[in-house]
Amino acid sequence: MPAACESVLEDIEDIVSAEDLKPHDRQFVRRNVFPKVRKRNSQKNVQADDEPPSDSVIPGVQKIWIRTWGCSHNNSDGEYMAGQLAAYGYKITDNSAEADLWLLNSCTVKNPAEDHFRNSIKKAQEGKKKVVLAGCVPQAQPRQEYLKGLSIIGVQQIDRVVEVVEETIKGHSVRLLGQKKDNGKRLGGARLDLPKIRKNPLIEIISINTGCLNACTYCKTKHARGDLASYPIEELVDRAKQSFQEGVCEIWLTSEDTGAYGRDIGTDLPTLLWKLVEVIPEGAMLRLGMTNPPYILEHLEEMAKILNHPRVYAFLHIPVQSASDSVLMDMKREYCVADFKQVVDFLKEKVPGITIATDIICGFPGETDEDFQETMKLVELYRFPSLFINQFYPRPGTPAAKMPQVPAAVKKQRTKDLSQLFHSYNPYDHKVGERQRVLVTEESFDSNYYVAHNPFYEQVLVPKDPLLMGKMVEVNIYEAGKHFMKGEPVSDARVHTASISRPLAKGEVSGLTEEFRRSPQNGTNWKAQPSAEIPVKTRLSSWMALQLPWQQEGGGLKILSVSLALLAVLVMFYYGGMKTEL
Repeated sequence: MPAACESVLEDIEDIVSAEDLKPHDRQFVRRNVFPKVRKRNSQKNVQADDEPPSDSVIPGVQKIWIRTWGCSHNNSDGEYMAGQLAAYGYKITDNSAEADLWLLNSCTVKNPAEDHFRNSIKKAQEGKKKVVLAGCVPQAQPRQEYLKGLSIIGVQQIDRVVEVVEETIKGHSVRLLGQKKDNGKRLGGARLDLPKIRKNPLIEIISINTGCLNACTYCKTKHARGDLASYPIEELVDRAKQSFQEGVCEIWLTSEDTGAYGRDIGTDLPTLLWKLVEVIPEGAMLRLGMTNPPYILEHLEEMAKILNHPRVYAFLHIPVQSASDSVLMDMKREYCVADFKQVVDFLKEKVPGITIATDIICGFPGETDEDFQETMKLVELYRFPSLFINQFYPRPGTPAAKMPQVPAAVKKQRTKDLSQLFHSYNPYDHKVGERQRVLVTEESFDSNYYVAHNPFYEQVLVPKDPLLMGKMVEVNIYEAGKHFMKGEPVSDARVHTASISRPLAKGEVSGLTEEFRRSPQNGTNWKAQPSAEIPVKTRLSSWMALQLPWQQEGGGLKILSVSLALLAVLVMFYYGGMKTEL
């Protein structure tokens, strides 16, 4: 066999030659093809109303379980993939045991997250489940041994998840790992107007950019998400408007570094935020995601004004990682401790009551006892109400993994010491007795309360009254814990409905365009509905014959070979002689 045949194909398009028809030509040819349906005896016909077996190779009828690890950016990707699959006819299930296929959306930040991911793959294979992998782990290292033979959807290819799932169900292994580009320039990723199933119908997570400008020596995410690529402001504003029209009352802006937004497209974060503030309805709120110190320093004045806006949470997540300049230099963090303090001190002065959250890594290579004590002093000084403490894990392929490591016992002890310091103070005790305005959006983990947030994005537990969900209410704080306060609604206060329209039902697909709702085959007008309620007959006739609207511009479904196309046509004819368009 020629050597060229031994190369690994990372993308399904790699097998398309120069002689093959282009998507435009293929679409033109389709218009002149009219399949002749062969009539069968009625007793041999497959009953249209009978749901096909779950092991059928017909795409769009299987049950899919989706598991996501990691950050809010990853969660947003998972919501988009669920929405597209449900819109195509697949049933998204919370029961992993009944699912035909597992879609595992991974995180590469720490070893434990990847261990969970690896164990889930093994469990799926033992249970004879079909598997599709997504997220940062396979994107960064697709040739790892335990990923061999499995389908992968890249972090910038989530708009093609239907293709990958469809081929995987047929028994093929497909890997789409390419980058989104426009005239050679890297884009932020898949389109923002794709169908989505929000985990919480009241909260929209919007990724404003992907990648970053840093090269931190410990970070594996950079290998997956790459350099900074920002979405245009108008696309982000349009996405926010659409979300509010669908009943959302809280928006989270997320990315690997929100502070760097726009540097690649000639704009900046404050410009985006002012545009977004203009479209936020009364009672709805916006939460800004993580930003590194270097990129917020030059915008401090404008950021303070924005964080004082009544429809923006006075909250900012600014990771410091260490209070030792020598450790920060080894991390290649591109700032010093004085820069971090300047940002925090300025915002605390200009935005009274602001919540500053931060991250700290314990036991980074080369960290001495003196370095660690500097970090302890920083925490004692600011008493951060929200502190993410991480024991250092060397990630394969990163420069930090090759550095001399701090002994495991030392890392563990430092993590314990910092945790004890963090739990030695209660940041909310002084707020007992206050009257606060809160937005109710979630249910607590123990299901005993509803979760609300005050203007500083501090967590307030309120009574589990269905009338409060999605409302802006006033409460009296009567109790405080380490991570929360408890509030009782004020009886004479006005309750404001934050959503400008009825929120979607849990599991309901958002973002379905009118073009997708109205099938060209039979003119049926669809309503957005939970995937479980899409009629079987619909899934078999119209869903499969309809090309997905978000894939029509140069991204139609690709057929692996002529033989597969013919096989698919035969299968379609077998199930009721349906007219199909491959």
